[in-house]
Amino acid sequence: MDSTRLKYGFVGPALILLIALNIFPLFYNIYLSFTNAELSGGTAQFVGIRNFSTVFNDPRYGAAIRTTGLFVLLAVFSELILGFILALALKHPFRGKPVVLTVLLIPMMLSPAVMGLYWNFILNGHYGVLNQLLSVLELGQPQWLTDPNLKLFSILLVDVWMWTPFMMLIALAGLQAIPEHLYEAAAIDRASTWTVFRRITLPLCSPLLFLAVLFRTTDALKQFDLVMAITGPNDAATQTLSALLYQVAFRGYKIGLGSAYSIVILVVVIALASVFIRYIGTIQQKQGRMTP
Repeated sequence: MDSTRLKYGFVGPALILLIALNIFPLFYNIYLSFTNAELSGGTAQFVGIRNFSTVFNDPRYGAAIRTTGLFVLLAVFSELILGFILALALKHPFRGKPVVLTVLLIPMMLSPAVMGLYWNFILNGHYGVLNQLLSVLELGQPQWLTDPNLKLFSILLVDVWMWTPFMMLIALAGLQAIPEHLYEAAAIDRASTWTVFRRITLPLCSPLLFLAVLFRTTDALKQFDLVMAITGPNDAATQTLSALLYQVAFRGYKIGLGSAYSIVILVVVIALASVFIRYIGTIQQKQGRMTP
C-alpha cells in the first residue's frame, strides 16, 4: 500500500500539471467551438455546429488551406534536401567540424518572431541589405515584402534558413548510426557510390528522416511567427491557417468561431502525424527494428 501511494505521489503532480496545462484547455476549447463566445464578453450560448459550418463556407478558409499547404510542401521539401546534403558533407570528421556545426545550428536556436523582425529589415525593398547587395551586382531590386508574388517566397526563404539545420542534425545522427562494416562490405563487393547510397545510406536513414519530416510538417502547419513579423496576419498572399485563426479570434473578437478554426487545424495535424507515424512503423518493421 505504501509503495502504491509512493508511486502516485511521484506521478500525481505531473498528471495534475498535464491536465491543467493541456487536457483542460483542450476540452474547454472544444466546448467554446460550439458556442458564440466573444472576446468582448457576454454570455456564451450553444450554437451547435454553426461555427464549423461557417469555417468550411468561409472563402478565406480555402485560401488559407492552399497557402498553408503550398508553404508546408515547399518548406519541408527544401529543408529535407538541403539538410540531407549538408549532413552528407559533414558526415566524416575534419578539422573545425565543431565550429562549422555550431555556426550552422545558430539559426535554429533563435526566436522565430525576433528573426522575422530582423529579416523584415533585410528584405525591405528600399533600404534592405539584400536589395543593396543585388543592386551592386546589377540584379535589380525585387520588392520582397510588397510584391504579392514574392511575399510567400520571402517567408519561405526565412523558414528554410532557420530550419534546414534541424533537418541536417537529425540526418547527421542517422548517418552516423549506420554501422561502418556495411560500407566496408560494399567496398569489398566494389559497389558503386550510387548503389551504396541507394541500398545502404538512404534506407537506413529513412526512419529518422521521416521523423524529421513529421516534426517539421506539424510545426509548419502552425506557421504564425514569421507571417506575423514579416507581412502581418491579414495579408491574403501569406495568410496561413494560424494567421487566419488569429485574425478571427483576436481581431474579430469571435472566440467561439476561432476555437472552431483551431479544432480544424488540430484535426489536420493529428491526421498527418498519424499517417507519418504509421509509415515510420512500417519501415522499421521491414528493417526488422520492431515487431509488428
